[in-house]
Amino acid sequence: MNYITEINKLKKEKNAVILAHCYQNIEIDEVADYVGDSLYLSQMAAKTDADIIIFAGVYFMAQTAKILNPSKKVILPNLNAGCEMADMINLQQLREFKNKYPNIPTVCYINSTAEVKSECDICCTSSNAVKIVKSLNSDKVLFLPDRNLGRWVEKQLGNVKVITYDGCCPIHNKLNPTEIKETKTKYPKAIVLAHPECTEEFLSQADYVGSTSGIINFVKNSNEKEFIIATEKGVLDRLKRDYPDKKFYDVYNKPSICPSMKLNTIEDIYNALLNEAPEIEVDKEISQKALKCINRMLEVSK
Repeated sequence: MNYITEINKLKKEKNAVILAHCYQNIEIDEVADYVGDSLYLSQMAAKTDADIIIFAGVYFMAQTAKILNPSKKVILPNLNAGCEMADMINLQQLREFKNKYPNIPTVCYINSTAEVKSECDICCTSSNAVKIVKSLNSDKVLFLPDRNLGRWVEKQLGNVKVITYDGCCPIHNKLNPTEIKETKTKYPKAIVLAHPECTEEFLSQADYVGSTSGIINFVKNSNEKEFIIATEKGVLDRLKRDYPDKKFYDVYNKPSICPSMKLNTIEDIYNALLNEAPEIEVDKEISQKALKCINRMLEVSK
């Protein structure tokens, strides 16, 4: 069976759209209608007129799509595709964090559950985090769950105290500052592009710090020919495919792989479309509260 042909056929028959995060296996791009980072995919989910949304990503992303489209069928091809960072804070932990620092606006990274979003003031992604925090016009904000992104935002703004919850992306957090020095020595002509989920010590050695889409756009617009890519392997794979005239390197030749992001397969997508399952549901009350948090982000990001 040619899964790609069958998927494209089913998409037309069922008025379905496939959203794929760029940390996904690269072959999924062959059936995806939109490929991008969390902000872009949230925007596409908000705009779609499809009846079925297949989200090739992880659980919190599919939840977000469902919150934005409560009347549509949202399907995550592999229900085991979760996010370790999102799992680092639950509703009780959020409430304890907020009680510890009362009357301070709360910003949650999109890498969080619907329940957490439902009790935060506004959502953000790595591509708009600085803009979102700035939009609150507050000298203090609570930021969760990623401490690394929160600290980076604080450094960019300078005049806002960002109080961070102690969570992180294990994939980015483990990127080693010593290894980036060795990689730079090995490839002296290469410039370092890093995701702000990396540690502050690691980011201090980067030539450019930006979101997934920011890194991709930097390469697109740069005259440089060699790059060290400090983020998930899916970005590296797509850059190698799209810019064959440029050279790309992992940090210390060890690709950063998010196991959950790699769980969805072409076969999973085919089965998801065929059976219209497994479907994502979000409690109505939680969904309505979380929608305010997400919509506020989308308004600021216009």
